[in-house]
Amino acid sequence: MSSGFNFTGFYATWFDHLRHLIHQLSSTTTAAKENRSSTTDDLRHLVHTVMSHYSDYYHVKSLAAERDPLSVFSAPWATSLERSLHWIAGWRPTTTFHLIYSESSILFESRIVDILHGLRTGDLGDLSPSQFCRVSELQCQTVEEENAITDELSEWQDNVSDLIGTRTELTGKVEGLVSIIKKADDLRLRTVQKVVELLTPKQAVEFLIAAAELQFGVRGWGLNQDRERSNNRDGN
Repeated sequence: MSSGFNFTGFYATWFDHLRHLIHQLSSTTTAAKENRSSTTDDLRHLVHTVMSHYSDYYHVKSLAAERDPLSVFSAPWATSLERSLHWIAGWRPTTTFHLIYSESSILFESRIVDILHGLRTGDLGDLSPSQFCRVSELQCQTVEEENAITDELSEWQDNVSDLIGTRTELTGKVEGLVSIIKKADDLRLRTVQKVVELLTPKQAVEFLIAAAELQFGVRGWGLNQDRERSNNRDGN
C-alpha cells in the first residue's frame, strides 16, 4: 500500500460492498413497512454491519496515510466534484447534522397529520425532544473539534511554506500531515457512531440509508462530470 493507487482499488471494492449493504438496509426497511418479518435485532445487526464497514474503511485509510500522506490527502480515488467538497480528504463531520435535520424535517412534514393525532411513526421524523437535545450537544462538540483540526492544518501549512527549499525538514513536516488526516477521519467516524447510538435501530437504518444515498448521488454526478470533461478534451 505504498501509493494512492492501491487505496483507490480498495476504495472501489469497498464502495461496491457499501452499495450491497445499503440495499440490504433498504430491503429490510421495506419488509418492515409491509409487516413482513423484520425484528429490532435484525435492524440492529445490519446497522452494526454497516458501521463495521465504515470502520474498516478508516482503518485501511489510516494505514495508507502512514505510507503516503500526500497521496491520501489529495484523494485520487474521489471525483473532482467530491474533492471540491472535501475537508481534509473526506466529508466534513458536521454534514452529519445537516443530514439529520433535513431528513427529520422532510419526514415530519410528510407525517404531520399522524403526529398531530398522537400517532408515533418511530422514524427520523419522530425524534424525541431528548434526542434533539443530544444531537444539538453533539453538533456543538463536533464543530469545536472540527475547527481545532482545521486550525492545526492551517498551522501545518504555514510551517511547511516556511520550509520550502529545505528538503530534509520538509520531509519531517510532511509526516505531521498523517496525524491531521487521522484526527479528521477519527472525528468523522466518531460523529457517525455517536449519532447512530442516540437513534433507535429503525432511525439509525434510515439515517445510514440517507447518508449513503447522498454519497452515491454526489459520486455518480461527479463521475458523469469527469467523464464529460474527458470526452470534451478528447474531442478537441
